[in-house]
Amino acid sequence: MLKFLSRAPVHDPQVTATADTEVKTTTCYMCACRCGIRVHLRDGDVRYIDGNPDHPINQGVICAKGSAGIMKQRSPARLTQPLLRKPGAQRGDGEFEPISWERAFDILAERLRHLRATDPKKFALFTGRDQMQALTGLFARQFGTPNYAAHGGFCSVNMAAGMIYTVGGSFWEFGGPDLEHAKVFVMIGTAEDHHSNPMKIALGKFKRAGGRFISINPVRTGYSAIADEWIPIRPGTDGALFMALLHELIATDRIDHDFLRRHTNAPQLVVLDDGEREGLFAFDPEAGVPGDGRNPHNKLAWDTASGQVVQAYPQGIEAGRVLALEGHYTLADGTRVAPSFQLLRERVASCTPEWAAQITGIDAARIRALASELGETALRQAFELPIPWTDAWGHRHETTKGRPVAFHAMRGVAAHSNGFQTVRALAILMSVLGTIDAPGGFRHKAPYPRHIVPNYRAFNDPAMIRPNTPLNAAPLGFPASPEELAIAEDGTPLRIDHAFSWEHPLSAHGLMHNVITNAVRGDPYEIDTLLIFMANMAWNSTMNTMEVRAKLNAKREDGEYRIPFLVVCDAFRSEMVAFADLVLPDTTYLERHDVMSMLDRPISEFDGPVDSVRVPVVKPHAECRPFQEVLVELASRLGFPAFTNEDGTRKFKDYPDFVVNYQAQPGIGFLMGWRGKDGTEHLRGEPNPNQWEMYAKNNCVFRHHLRPDQQYMRNWNRAYLDFAKEKGWRQKNDVVQLALYSDTLQSFRLAAQGKSAGRQPPEHLRERIATYFDPLPFWYAPLEDACIDKAEFPLSAITQRPMAMYHSWDSQNAWLRQIHSHNYLHVNPLTARASGIADGGWAWVRSAWGRVRCMVRYSEAVEPGTVWTWNAIGKASGAWNLSPQADESRKGFLLNHLITEELPFGEGRISNSDPITGQAGWYDVRVNLSPAEPDEADESFPQVGAA
Repeated sequence: MLKFLSRAPVHDPQVTATADTEVKTTTCYMCACRCGIRVHLRDGDVRYIDGNPDHPINQGVICAKGSAGIMKQRSPARLTQPLLRKPGAQRGDGEFEPISWERAFDILAERLRHLRATDPKKFALFTGRDQMQALTGLFARQFGTPNYAAHGGFCSVNMAAGMIYTVGGSFWEFGGPDLEHAKVFVMIGTAEDHHSNPMKIALGKFKRAGGRFISINPVRTGYSAIADEWIPIRPGTDGALFMALLHELIATDRIDHDFLRRHTNAPQLVVLDDGEREGLFAFDPEAGVPGDGRNPHNKLAWDTASGQVVQAYPQGIEAGRVLALEGHYTLADGTRVAPSFQLLRERVASCTPEWAAQITGIDAARIRALASELGETALRQAFELPIPWTDAWGHRHETTKGRPVAFHAMRGVAAHSNGFQTVRALAILMSVLGTIDAPGGFRHKAPYPRHIVPNYRAFNDPAMIRPNTPLNAAPLGFPASPEELAIAEDGTPLRIDHAFSWEHPLSAHGLMHNVITNAVRGDPYEIDTLLIFMANMAWNSTMNTMEVRAKLNAKREDGEYRIPFLVVCDAFRSEMVAFADLVLPDTTYLERHDVMSMLDRPISEFDGPVDSVRVPVVKPHAECRPFQEVLVELASRLGFPAFTNEDGTRKFKDYPDFVVNYQAQPGIGFLMGWRGKDGTEHLRGEPNPNQWEMYAKNNCVFRHHLRPDQQYMRNWNRAYLDFAKEKGWRQKNDVVQLALYSDTLQSFRLAAQGKSAGRQPPEHLRERIATYFDPLPFWYAPLEDACIDKAEFPLSAITQRPMAMYHSWDSQNAWLRQIHSHNYLHVNPLTARASGIADGGWAWVRSAWGRVRCMVRYSEAVEPGTVWTWNAIGKASGAWNLSPQADESRKGFLLNHLITEELPFGEGRISNSDPITGQAGWYDVRVNLSPAEPDEADESFPQVGAA
């Protein structure tokens, strides 16, 4: 017992406090970083969480979120049992009656069985920041509905698609900066929670080794705080900067000519003549069909050594060949052609630093200096690693060349309506420097690189939407041409979110932010049941928040809801739960099995594939059940072919049994470690009934180290390409030539111009497709700019996720609330004073779409044309079981109220998204500021109640 003013120690230092503590390992899920953790338990109760030093991702490092996972278990906002909306209660009132799981399953199974037997597309499954899309996507496919999408459409699909369609891989899970070998590191638009702990570890080593860190961001927070140089930039203008850097690098000849000739489509000849082949690559009719996004071979190049046309591969890489990167040529049949690099040079010719300075706010001299630094470092400080390797054409290279310039970018670059072409420009910038999968540059992580375009075609056959019939392809994928769009015979979208339609053809992750608006409008048809998992679509995961909340309550003339049945699965009482008809209580990450799978989003490292699991360290709270178990149970009850035997009996006892025994192809399952009957096979092998136990004994992680000769240049590395095909990561072992010029994009443009046969876009979308589906990157202003008066709304408004919070998951966490209980709008002092707003004062923030009242904080760490706040701190009053007077609702605010989910388009409206991918334009909104009146209430606006 503590004695006041006593010198006696509170604890006996000779007695360990953990003597009676049990330690279990699992994988964190306080963000999407997926660090290894040790959970310390006493009498079955979580007492402490720390990092697992034996885990390859975080090596024992843990952040505030990770250690605060203990308070997630104790959250007052936890849902504890299935709930059914009371008869006569309105959505949003949060009036429920508890029901049993058996009744919940009966209600769902009866409803879904009817829909599957009549019109499967009337069921829609949309999931938030889950990491089990291989399961949820399989469920939708087996059900027979195309209406499935995941979190990426409103997060970073521009980053994923833009890079995958250009270099075959992307940042974060599928690739990243090699800071071990880099000398200059440029980070652009990266949130503080993306790959957080591994990035901190790598940055610390990089800085200690003398590396130079440059941050390009409108705001200097998080990682940027330790940058050697901060270059503030106006939001949505990154593409202009990249185009100017390309201009300078090409104009000053600071580019890797050999890399471009051998490993990209830079020397391949593009047809310049008008017609159905205009802008596509020239080909030899005698060598077969022309190359396209799915079949890249049979393309031509000009050999300057012989003065004649040759096959780009394999002739073009023969000894003595020197493929032209520039010039204009004429083929034997009179066709005018030019290397695609020539067209890139012409494209960036006018993108001078002076041009970019007017757009970005970065001085032209600084842009020139940055281009010079990048080029000089990549080319003049190149190095060789003593790692021999053999390329795909059989040529042996005695060393592996390093290019010590690394980049990293994420949502700040992606979440704009011009993000896809911006990301393309960045990927091409890295490519001309020769940094792709080279030491010190951007490196892939297995199972990437994928083919360009990946051999994963999204479902697109309307005839296959049939009762009680699985789809013949996954709902999500990568279209390579207009023929692969998910459209009906008349050109209307097959999907409720309009993904893979002419509105957003390359929407690889779907458009989750459109589903509610489109479903209420019945566009292109009405749905019956919408199942939302782990997505707060009534608050921070939606645009135009107040209108979307109203749409969730919208009714037809007969008094029935326009979305007849709404199911919400979550672990916590979020703002969305109050609108549900049926609530399914999910478990926390400490209570369930999970897989970070090679079929989905693994945690691979540069040197080889890594997958991991979560295992329960405590029992599920109350009546909570993992959503994975719910899906396996429903799939079994509904008789999905993949989940039942021929006699109709269920194939899998539960989710862990499903993970062990399901095979996507022979020998390939969800987990790659300890396969085979005796657990001695890895990467590929028969199911092992003891696989979960082996993962639990090995820190819940399996790691395979590739041979040194397989670890670099994997787009063109014969040993790696063969190995990846053998292990089921790739469907082909073809080379992955970087697409500086995208014939895939050009195929859509030709259709829009009426120059190609086959599918044609509707008239009102022709100009849109022809404009944005440019095969070369270009910068254009975010689409919202054309819909507003920029003089009236002169400021860009953006959000960031703080290190201590992830989405809205942890605003009910007692420890983390002490770090962020409410948010401010951060404004440069010059901007705030010009608007008459004091530091700490209340202000109105208005956009063309809405207004909020909030508190302002002065900050020199934000460029004067930008205002910003932390995302998802503000809450509806009473949500998450917080006090109605909690700071989160009375002082906190949500920027989403200012953002519209649709923009005017012709005589109608269209999604406020990238026209290519459907990426939500979160960071495009423009606002103005004015001080609140002295007599106004000192609380945020709008105030929204929650049940």
